[in-house]
Amino acid sequence: EVQPVESGGGSVQAGGSLRLSCAASGSSIRNYCLGWFRQAPGKEREGVAAIESSGAPSYADSVKGRFTISQNITENKLYLQMNSLKPDDTGMYYCAAASAPGGSWYSNIECSVEVESYEYSSWGQGTQVTVSS
Repeated sequence: EVQPVESGGGSVQAGGSLRLSCAASGSSIRNYCLGWFRQAPGKEREGVAAIESSGAPSYADSVKGRFTISQNITENKLYLQMNSLKPDDTGMYYCAAASAPGGSWYSNIECSVEVESYEYSSWGQGTQVTVSS
């Protein structure tokens, strides 16, 4: 099973950029549904972006055009490039991996930002992103 570890968070001013990384160990991320989630204080965890090696990336409406999710299968890493950051982007960001029994994501279900958090079985410890106005 994939064990994710996030890094790259920090404090930036509005309009700035950050690049989050998620290093995975234990298993190859190939064929997993991989997602970035975030949680602001007092708010529910929300999906930000998702990707699978054989599919197109998926984004929440709030980050489309500003965030880019990508993966490097060789390095076994997931990334989230965040540009034009806003104060509303502040929160703890988590990397997560999901698979069907057998180790690959379902062939008949799209890996998208609509996949619920409870479908993800592996989570990192989170990395804090703070955007000041």
